[in-house]
Amino acid sequence: KCVPGGQPVADALAVLLERPQLKAEPSVWEVQLDGRPQRIKAVIREDECIGCTKCISACPVDAIIGSGKLMHSILTDLCTGCELCIPPCPVDCIDLVEDTKPLPTATQRTVEQDDLRHRYYAHIQREEKRRLSRKGPIVRAEIDIEFFAQFSQSQNNVPVITLADKPKESPALDAKTTIELAKLRTQIKKLEKQLSVRADESKQVQLLALQQRLNELQDI
Repeated sequence: KCVPGGQPVADALAVLLERPQLKAEPSVWEVQLDGRPQRIKAVIREDECIGCTKCISACPVDAIIGSGKLMHSILTDLCTGCELCIPPCPVDCIDLVEDTKPLPTATQRTVEQDDLRHRYYAHIQREEKRRLSRKGPIVRAEIDIEFFAQFSQSQNNVPVITLADKPKESPALDAKTTIELAKLRTQIKKLEKQLSVRADESKQVQLLALQQRLNELQDI
């Protein structure tokens, strides 16, 4: 489909992927002199934003900044106009506006594309780590790692996608051990404070014994 890039990008993708050329989906925006639809940018009506973070995960180039229950903003210089942030928004507070900047030259477009490609790779790396750790919404359930690895080898300055290892979960401690650890830490902190004021050999010995016991419990 590639609505933002129009037919020129659809043709370039067909050549790159060695697949038959397909007709790009028509755009509601006027076609520019370079054969592409009018460049557009997404903007958030910030006074209506509820800070749900759904658009942040949806943006393929990480052009949206914000935090949970706080206002979000779009970095318009990075926005590609892909419109992927619009469907997830539960309050429909994202608009599309025309990019009034002059059309980029071929060199400028290449630099822009390389930068956006790196941002996209960083995005899918983060989403993959999030998927493995099961934190936050999953926007991209499946990532074709092999395809991206092959593509990376044929391009310059493109990072290779690697799967992140799932964090190893520490064995759960029983309630008795957890309580003992908390008491030990409290006693150690108290002794350290006392020794910082005045040296005491007996308290120093007691501190070392408590620290040794703490290390033993943590290694269980």
